[in-house]
Amino acid sequence: MNAPKTSKSGAWKSIWLRHETVLFAILILEWLYFNSVGPRFGSLDNSCDILRHSVEIGLLALVMTPIILTGGIDLSVGAMLGLCAILFGKLWRDAHVSVWIAGLATLGIGGFCGALNASLITLLRLPPLIVTLGTFSLFRGLAEATTQGVDTFTGFPNFFLALGQSELVGLPAQAPLFVAVAVGIWLLVHRTTFGRSWRAIGFAPEGARYAGISVERRVGMTYVLAGIIAGLAAVIYTARLGQAKADAGTGYELFAITAVVLGGTSIFGGVGSVHGTLLGVAAIAVLSNGLVHARQPREVAGMLIGALLLAALTVSVLAKQFAARSKIGHARHST
Repeated sequence: MNAPKTSKSGAWKSIWLRHETVLFAILILEWLYFNSVGPRFGSLDNSCDILRHSVEIGLLALVMTPIILTGGIDLSVGAMLGLCAILFGKLWRDAHVSVWIAGLATLGIGGFCGALNASLITLLRLPPLIVTLGTFSLFRGLAEATTQGVDTFTGFPNFFLALGQSELVGLPAQAPLFVAVAVGIWLLVHRTTFGRSWRAIGFAPEGARYAGISVERRVGMTYVLAGIIAGLAAVIYTARLGQAKADAGTGYELFAITAVVLGGTSIFGGVGSVHGTLLGVAAIAVLSNGLVHARQPREVAGMLIGALLLAALTVSVLAKQFAARSKIGHARHST
């Protein structure tokens, strides 16, 4: 008679002690605190503003998730966004291409940049950290060279700027695109063989090869996907700010990686979730915006984001240790 109750109690404990649950609780505490110190923080307008300013980093974090699941890393996505934004502006202004055709071409440019990373990592077997560190400098340098460090692309048509600055049914206009990408990547990671193979590769690449998984092809796909979504983020970034310049996306790769790891994805690969990444993006976005309402210097945000990451990881590890000890205790009690 007691077995079902014990099983049900254990299931509830596993839910409450999950990394995502702990992070969600931290997010709620963040929101309550900043709402108490900033009278306008909890307003609908500010909530939309948080969403509007976190879309580009959120997109990069979403595609960073499968990369880190495989045990890889991509330090070039921020610079890739900057290069794509510059080339998007150049295609529209100097080549006189329609803004929407230029946008589609930008997705292709991003995919090409991602394919470069994929080729160096999978064909030459070079470490992802070194490859993407190199392409980070390459992409940023190309953006600087294209603009000579001073040229800025502005004057985009109003119908294009509406993509990043207007609202749709009370939400930022770019929100539906973000939701569509988030749902697509969630399904890809959690409901397809690709998602299972990425986890298998992260756990043991050689074991995945032995199981018949095309490791190089599956890993390469994650970097190409990251490039395409970085191109999309560049278009949205340009529409939101109304301009494209060489320093676009500076530091975004670090925020994206932090959001993914904060969301519970292991930096060593094999473990993680897209919904955890979304919670990580939300925690960083709320913290950054809340500090403005609390009238704190922007430099404080970097320190607190690092502290939040360490705190979330520590709480998660302690929770797992507590759950493991609890199971041992139940096992001993039952015997």
